[in-house]
Amino acid sequence: MPDHPNLSTTRFPVAVDAALRQAGWQPGRWDIKLAEHWADALRAHASPAGHRHCVFPAAVEAWAEFGGLRVVPPGPGRQTAPSSVRFDPLAGLHMARTLSDLGRALGTELAPLGEEGSHTGILAIDTVGRVYTIDHTGDWYLGPTLDQALSTIVTGLLPTRLTSP
Repeated sequence: MPDHPNLSTTRFPVAVDAALRQAGWQPGRWDIKLAEHWADALRAHASPAGHRHCVFPAAVEAWAEFGGLRVVPPGPGRQTAPSSVRFDPLAGLHMARTLSDLGRALGTELAPLGEEGSHTGILAIDTVGRVYTIDHTGDWYLGPTLDQALSTIVTGLLPTRLTSP
């Protein structure tokens, strides 16, 4: 039996899998030291008004698997222009109040994941793994899992705008 990791996966659609691999991801990727560094930095930060970031397992797991990657879409989008994704939760360091306010409105807690596009949107994950983005046009739901959110962003599927009831 060969002594190398299994590089095949059916976890992601082909285009998303290709973009992730181009960015340096492979099945089994796990950098818990980087994730713990980010968790400590986020916990230590408070906004001038005292808002703090939430850190929970779903966020730490996402940071450990995808942290540091910059995923670039491989082609045109299906419904909208696809975006790149940069996994670095410190991109949302100064968004503690915004994430707290959105989390409260959604009945959950949010932690930053990174950014979408060229500094155009902040990605966030909630305690059960749902993913959102906040940009100048509003707040968006990207999917019930990070895998589905990546598919939405990278393949240019139309996300769902969050609205008040």
